[in-house]
Amino acid sequence: MDEPDRWRHMASAPKDGSRILVTIRPSEQGPAEVDLAYWSNGDRFGAEGWRASDSSPGRIIAYAEPELRCWMPMPSVGRAFTPAPWEGEDAEELDGSGI
Repeated sequence: MDEPDRWRHMASAPKDGSRILVTIRPSEQGPAEVDLAYWSNGDRFGAEGWRASDSSPGRIIAYAEPELRCWMPMPSVGRAFTPAPWEGEDAEELDGSGI
């Protein structure tokens, strides 16, 4: 990916099981935050959808599509990089048009 340190629309997130960074929208439970997640095709432990990477059988942490604001690839090995959650406006500022 040409610009790894850039937030992107969730519509373009890979659904191949690879780990990615996601911004979780702020809610009454707390402020926006960044988490490590992956797409699951579903299994006997849970339905298809986005899961936190620290999920385990019997303890699935699933995210509904509206909870996730954007994504970015994992940083390269050896890079000290921790992104802040995306705080801008969704469609107007995030990674162009989203097409």
